[in-house]
Amino acid sequence: MGDRGVAAAPAHAPVPDQLPPALDDALAAFETYLRDERAFSAHTVRAYLGDVTRLLRHAARSGVREPDGITLPILRSWLALERTTRHADSTLARRAAAARAFTAHALRTGRASTDPGAGLASPKVRRALPGVLTEDQAATLMAVPDPEAGPVGLRDRAVLEVLYATGLRVGELVGLDIDDLDRSRRLVRAVGKGNKERSVPLGRPAMDAVDAWLTRGRPALTTPTSGPALFLGARGGRLDQRAVRTMVTRYLGDVAGAAALGPHGLRHSAATHLLAGGADLRSVQELLGHATLTTTQIYTHVSVERLRASYERAHPRA
Repeated sequence: MGDRGVAAAPAHAPVPDQLPPALDDALAAFETYLRDERAFSAHTVRAYLGDVTRLLRHAARSGVREPDGITLPILRSWLALERTTRHADSTLARRAAAARAFTAHALRTGRASTDPGAGLASPKVRRALPGVLTEDQAATLMAVPDPEAGPVGLRDRAVLEVLYATGLRVGELVGLDIDDLDRSRRLVRAVGKGNKERSVPLGRPAMDAVDAWLTRGRPALTTPTSGPALFLGARGGRLDQRAVRTMVTRYLGDVAGAAALGPHGLRHSAATHLLAGGADLRSVQELLGHATLTTTQIYTHVSVERLRASYERAHPRA
């Protein structure tokens, strides 16, 4: 009787950071799926798991004990709650995508009888146009590293040429091995997102820069632990992404009018210049390793914006 003034916790209330066993099991299976079957990067796996964990905790607070109890109203209420935390639309869109991937996986593995995520809409994301170099700025950048300055100069010239020639992501570039080069056909084999391989052509200047690095630069930095890595750091190990970003930003500082775009700016520039030169969108998609054509289409918008700027500068009645 003396305890009547103390409100009892609802029977279904979970421990704050602890999920019901069936939800925890589904989350673990989802992690394995993302990592092993989809071969997502560690960063993407971490982001998706964080999103789905937040969803499952929200569902558990609503009394859900297993994946089959997750409904579309629960998904919508969770996303609405996430919106109140003032996250960017891009973050909310990713969280919606993670939720859809989870519910689809739950259905596919027999943990749920329906897929409510199929009806969950994502926030509209206005994609910002990427910054790019002009063709003259790109040509100037390629000439900044001094190949006569020793092995590092030879390496840096080759790295810049390959990034701009191929549009590789920086992670793809540092992952290249010597055997990924087909020097006779001037091709490089890159491993992109989801462990998908693609062959990308190298222009003559890029191939010449790589040949100079391999014959005059790399041997000077090679150590017994260098392995097959194409590009080496100053101590002989595989060149890492941070070093590439630092190097590209430093060299861009020597190009008049160029923004500090980093390695990804060279990828954007390569795609934009290809389209401006007449390459078709599908070919650029394959070169960049985009999963869908929609991702590649942003570069057509870049080209249109550059055309508009030129028109407004040059046309007497613009």
